[in-house]
Amino acid sequence: MNTYSDLRLNLFCQSLLQSVGMNKENSLVVADSLIKANLEGVDSHGISRLPIYAKRFGDNRINIKPNIQMTKKSSSVLMVDGDNGLGHVVSYQAILNGIEMAKQNGVTAIAVKNSNHFGTASYFCQLACEQNLACIVLTNSPPGIAPWGGKDAFFGTNPIAFGFPTGNDQPVIIDLSTSVVARGKIILAAKQGNHIPDGWALDRDGHPTNDAEEALKGSLLPLGGAKGSALALAVEILTGLLTGAAFGPNVKNIYDNEESGKANVGHFFILMDIEKFMNLNTFFESIINLLNEMKEVPKIPGIDEIRYPGERRKRDKERRLQEGIQLPPSVEEELIKLAGQYNVEFPIPIPPLKANSIVSN
Repeated sequence: MNTYSDLRLNLFCQSLLQSVGMNKENSLVVADSLIKANLEGVDSHGISRLPIYAKRFGDNRINIKPNIQMTKKSSSVLMVDGDNGLGHVVSYQAILNGIEMAKQNGVTAIAVKNSNHFGTASYFCQLACEQNLACIVLTNSPPGIAPWGGKDAFFGTNPIAFGFPTGNDQPVIIDLSTSVVARGKIILAAKQGNHIPDGWALDRDGHPTNDAEEALKGSLLPLGGAKGSALALAVEILTGLLTGAAFGPNVKNIYDNEESGKANVGHFFILMDIEKFMNLNTFFESIINLLNEMKEVPKIPGIDEIRYPGERRKRDKERRLQEGIQLPPSVEEELIKLAGQYNVEFPIPIPPLKANSIVSN
């Protein structure tokens, strides 16, 4: 696999998005989200998503220039109509407004409708943590999980994420789907022609499968069995019903060429200003003590370290900032083709001998 500088991939994303018709400000947000996902080891939500976004902009299934409407229903409730914009853009604007409201009122709930896929939920957790806010981030998605005991996909993978600042550059970020695995990992496996592990998915007939293509036609297994299915339902109620967005099988899949109309994805954010609850430095001291005590718990055989959520992402980011980002041949080929389509220069790979010593440039 060829390796690329994160900065050059970021600039490529910006140029490509602007060539498609996105304004510069929004292209910066989307590129930042995508490349940060790659840096943090979440390649399923990184630059590999760019071709489908460009395709859906081109056939007008996603609005590249949305007129996002923000309506304050009260001092602590914000309703957002994303006008069918890309989820990264819609959610970024929603979070910026919500942060200001939370700083004034302590807690703010943001309900978003008429949006699309927004990348990693952790990205928005990090934005909140940078402002010393704790947060909860929820989103629904196209059908991926069958209700417990069923075989047809009904719920989305419906991620749940939490973000807690720690007073340093390593917040606690908990980001998980209510399925055993994120659907994006199966999409990436299908794109690369790879098999998936046991226990990830069922085919359309309800049988376990290791075939990524068959898994995408069937359903993903919920996290923790019936418990994961129940969590998916809760997320669906908050993000689909309470926001006024689509829910269950009514959420459109941008990867389905036979689908028509808006995806109408819903998001739900809860932002909490820690200083309205307690002294900020006291909170930082307490959470660091909590994490340190957790890490000191005696370890089972074969485990060298207990990590808290967010540590792996930070370490992956530090390593990839130095070594670069590897792109699978299938993803690289797709991006080069996309670059040619829009007459945008694709970056040159980092020479193999320098890949281990590269500094982002």
